[in-house]
Order: sequence, then C-alpha cells, then structure tokens
Amino acid sequence: MSSKERPTLGGTRIKTRKRNIAAPLDPAAFADAVVQIYLDNAGDLELIAKSIESSDLNFSRYGDTFFEVVFTGGRTQPGTTKPDEGERHPYSVLESEPRREVIIPFVIYIQKILRRRPFLIKNLENVMRRFLQSLELFEENERKKLAIFTALAFSQKLSGLPPETVFQPMLKDNLVGKGLVLSFITEFFKEYLIDNSLDDLISILKRGKVEDNLLDFFPAAKRTEECFSEHFTKEGLVALVEYNEKKIFEVKLKDMKSALTTQITEETDIAEVIETVKQRVKDAKLPDVEVVRILWDVIMDAVQWSGKNQQQNANAALRQVKTWAQLLNAFCTNGKLELELMYKVQMQCYEDAKLMKLFSEIVRSLYDQDVLAEDTILHWFRKGTNPKGRQTFVKALEPFVKWLEEAEEED
Repeated sequence: MSSKERPTLGGTRIKTRKRNIAAPLDPAAFADAVVQIYLDNAGDLELIAKSIESSDLNFSRYGDTFFEVVFTGGRTQPGTTKPDEGERHPYSVLESEPRREVIIPFVIYIQKILRRRPFLIKNLENVMRRFLQSLELFEENERKKLAIFTALAFSQKLSGLPPETVFQPMLKDNLVGKGLVLSFITEFFKEYLIDNSLDDLISILKRGKVEDNLLDFFPAAKRTEECFSEHFTKEGLVALVEYNEKKIFEVKLKDMKSALTTQITEETDIAEVIETVKQRVKDAKLPDVEVVRILWDVIMDAVQWSGKNQQQNANAALRQVKTWAQLLNAFCTNGKLELELMYKVQMQCYEDAKLMKLFSEIVRSLYDQDVLAEDTILHWFRKGTNPKGRQTFVKALEPFVKWLEEAEEED
C-alpha cells in the first residue's frame, strides 16, 4: 500500500487569526449609570450596594471612574480632581459632613463592594493616590473629610489598602511647604487613635515607610523636634510626642555608640575620645547615666576574648579596664554615676558566663584606677538593690570589702 497522502476534494483551508475587536471606551456613560443608581436609591448605601451587585456594569474597565463617583458625586476630568461634564449626585463622601459617624458608612459600603469585586482595590488605590497628590485642589473642609475617611479605612482594615498608597504620594514639596500635608496627617492621627492604640499607628507608619521620617510632614522651616512637640502637644497627641522623643533619643544613643566604638577599636588617643563624647553629650543632651552605660558597653565589646581559659579572659578584661579607666573616670563624676557603673558591671558579669567569676576583680581594678570610690563600693555591698547574681557577687567581694573596712578603721 502506498503511504502517499491521498488528494481531497475540499481544497486547502487557510487558517485566519481572529482579531480582538476593541469596544470603544465610554467612561462618561458608565459614570452616568452609577450616578443614576445613587439617585434612584436616594443615597441609601445599602440599597445602592445591592443595585450595584446586580448590575452588569463593566467595573473591570471603569473602576477608577466608579470611585470618582463615590468620592465626588460624578466623573472628574482626566488627571485632575475637577468635575467633568455629566450627571452628578449629592450623596458623595465629599458632600457629607466631616464627622466620623457620617463617613464610616461610606467605608463599610466600599468594603462590601470590594468583597464582591476584590480587583477594584487597585482602582481605589489609584483614585486615593491621585486625590492625595492634589490636596491643594480641595477645600479645607474636603481635605478634612478625606483625612477622616482615610483614618477610618485603616481602622476598619479596608481590604488591605496599603499605607504607602496614602503617605508617599502626599510628600510633595509644594504640598508640604503649604502646610497641607501636616494638616491632613494631624487629622488622620487624631481620628485613627480614637479606636486604635499608638502601637497600631506606629505599625501603619512603618508599613508606609515614614516611621523614621515624621518630620518630613512639616514645612522645611518648621522641621525641628521643638516644632514637632509643640504642634502635636497642642493637638492633644502627647503620646505621639513622647514616642518621637524616645525614638530620637534612641537614634542619638546609637550614633554616639557607633562613633565611640570606632574610636576605641582604632585605639584613638583617650583625650580625643573624651572630647568627642563630651561634644556629643552636649549636642544630643544625653543623660549622664546613659553615657556611663554606653561607655562600659563599648569598652567591654572591644575586648578580644580568646575563649581558651578563664585566666586569659580575666587578663583581657582587666587590661581593657586599665587602658580606658581615664575615659570612665571623666564621666563617673559622682557617687550616683559610680553606682550605676557598678550595676552595669554586675549585669554584664551575671549575663556573660565567662565574666561570672570576674566581678570582684573588675571592681578592684576600677577602684585601683580611681574610677570607683570606697564609699560607692561599700554602699553597693551593703544596700545594692539589683538582685541579679547579687548573692554570688557579694560573697566574691567580701575579702575586698573586709580589706576596705579595715583600712577605714585604721584611718
């Protein structure tokens, strides 16, 4: 039998690729249809939501237009927040009163819409971003409504609306310079903290990548810690002021610790190190107690621990104490600060197994280098309040204390 292909009577069929027929864009007709739903239901958001659910409107194509109608009552001109031609309704977010109990139904309404059509979250982001980038085009009262809506949206966890959608678009120089951003964010903070904790707010700020840059909301001329504290204290947000002060304080401590670590690692001249610390303490207004704690941490962190045996570790630690005793002495200027240093030594020896048996030797070395006074050591021995490892350390220090007391009696 032949394997040749037999001829057919039908001829050859040429396959043709079908072209996608693009429907003409008509956002105006879509907007008019949504507006009509609002008007037919007299602004009743429950009924409007049901009508929208049962409608066959093309939300996937006109999602941005839908949210323009929700917020402004109608379609806006492309690229702006200004009204465009066409039907409008009086039941929008911006036409409502600037009160949370009036605006929260809009948040719940949008939540219902997004549950049925989750793809619309991207359109909500688009419209929010556009509005927030154009705050100057809104009246003061309208900006307040937007701030309240935004705060309630986060408070109600509106379908995962990302914080960066809100905070990042606003940080434009012209908006910040006019004070519009500060006004908006202040209203946002106040509204959000009614139902949520400061920790919840900080979490949102972190996700919005602005937690470390709260001063960026202020005009350049007012971008100071003093202005921050004054403004938010006046607005009743004392907890936020305290948080920011703590945050700034931690940054200053971290910066000082980093600079000091570099100098000690490089074995910079002690006199130069002392001057550096004094200048940083002055500039950052750091408490003396924190300075003593940092000094001890940095000095001991720089020890080269061999780990081979206890005696080598002891020698390394005592050598470091002797080397930097002058630095400690420059800042342990009274009994309270000396006692704080003893507590730091106590805690480190308690928490670090290789230093557990070195407490008495370190204290003796600090005494020999004139860092710790006799009265301070005796006070710690008799009345120390930190219980961590205290019994062990008191027992280890007994021979040295006995020697001090005998010397005191002879004097």
